Amino acid sequence: MKLSHELGDGASDPADIGETELSKLKDFDGLVVGAPTWNTDCDTERSGTNWDGILEDIKGVDLKNKPVAVFGLGDAVGYSEYFCDAMEEIYSTFKAAGAKMIGHWPANGYEHEGSKALLDDGTFCGLPLDEDNQDDMSADRIKKWVAQLKNEM
Repeated sequence: MKLSHELGDGASDPADIGETELSKLKDFDGLVVGAPTWNTDCDTERSGTNWDGILEDIKGVDLKNKPVAVFGLGDAVGYSEYFCDAMEEIYSTFKAAGAKMIGHWPANGYEHEGSKALLDDGTFCGLPLDEDNQDDMSADRIKKWVAQLKNEM
């Protein structure tokens, strides 16, 4: 099940952040953003995508109280120590821009050793998805997470 389908008709079509005019981010009612983690064991540029080149620029956009939720794609078995680390980098960037961060997700049910996306309260800063090892759980997780987001917005 695709996340965009679950978000429904009120959501805009998915867009590549590299092709998005950052100043227009403030025009949306809320944002759901995500990325894979390709660059493991890194302090910066963890996604290996267009996100890496614009994170600093996003910090300069006034997103005060804009609801923002983050999701990530990762492999909890093959890269167990770095599971969905890019989520944290994106989360921290939007938080620094003043966004209201929503969509924290419980860590139970995932098989990983570590993640920079874990918050102090033990939850993930967003929804991690493991399509390599737990793809059978993704549809249910997405459905529950989207319901949670709608309540938090």
